[in-house]
Amino acid sequence: MGRLEPLLQLVRDSGHGALTCLDPLYPALLKTIPDPPVILWTQGDQSLLSQPAVAVVGSRRAFPASLTIARQLARDLADAGLVVVSGMARGVDSAAHLGALDAGGPTIAVTGCGLTNVYPPRNAKLAAAIRETGTIVSELPPDAEPLPSHFPLRNRIISGLARATIVVEAGARSGSLITAMQAVEQGRSVLAVPGNTLSDRHRGSHQLIKDGARLVDTVEDVLEEIGWTRRPVVESTPRNHLQLSDLESNMAMGESYSVDNLARKTRRSASNLLAELSLLELSGRVRRTSSGEYIRLKRPNRVEEQ
Repeated sequence: MGRLEPLLQLVRDSGHGALTCLDPLYPALLKTIPDPPVILWTQGDQSLLSQPAVAVVGSRRAFPASLTIARQLARDLADAGLVVVSGMARGVDSAAHLGALDAGGPTIAVTGCGLTNVYPPRNAKLAAAIRETGTIVSELPPDAEPLPSHFPLRNRIISGLARATIVVEAGARSGSLITAMQAVEQGRSVLAVPGNTLSDRHRGSHQLIKDGARLVDTVEDVLEEIGWTRRPVVESTPRNHLQLSDLESNMAMGESYSVDNLARKTRRSASNLLAELSLLELSGRVRRTSSGEYIRLKRPNRVEEQ
């Protein structure tokens, strides 16, 4: 009890929550994994831990195109009414959380340190945004430091809270492959986004697909894999501006923009923009003209099909 009382006082002072495996709010899906955490320290809405969720994980040093894909997938999952789970690391994890927030949806961040710390420190603003509408969770004591040994352990919680785990850009030794393996051991679905076959940074993703992971082209692959029906769309409700990507919000409806013009407006590189523009074109959000400029469309095809 010598260590427990100071921790409980820290929880009371900081506004953190705590769930033991005996608590009725402890997520039932997480209880079914081989080694569920005895206690979960939380910030934010604890009820989200029991809502239907999908995990999106991948490289910390992902290519811009992979970050765009991760953010778009997470946005689409949130649009479909699912909670997005990730690890708040750099790269794909951060992009996944941002995508859910873009859509005004909740997201769960499972950290490799105690909740009085934010790691990486550059994600302080992201952590604050997640606390507002989502949940940050850790099995580690609130004052625990972000040690390397903590991160593989937290991966089983990421997969354990989710019905499926999607891997976006993973090299042969990527930590996200640990999450995928644990998802398999937990009896959950594993999906992977393919990439450039000439790049070593996608080798782990491709091996997952060879081993039976479902290939992800669009969010529909994920929804079909878990048997999820989209939440009803109220046609009279205008699309919230938060659901637009940063790029779309810089494009007036019906006006045409060159890539150079968009690069100046968004302060992003042309190569980064082209990756997102390709995705937006595929999803029916923008149209490419014969002159090579892009026009934001009034209603994406994806919404019309719902």
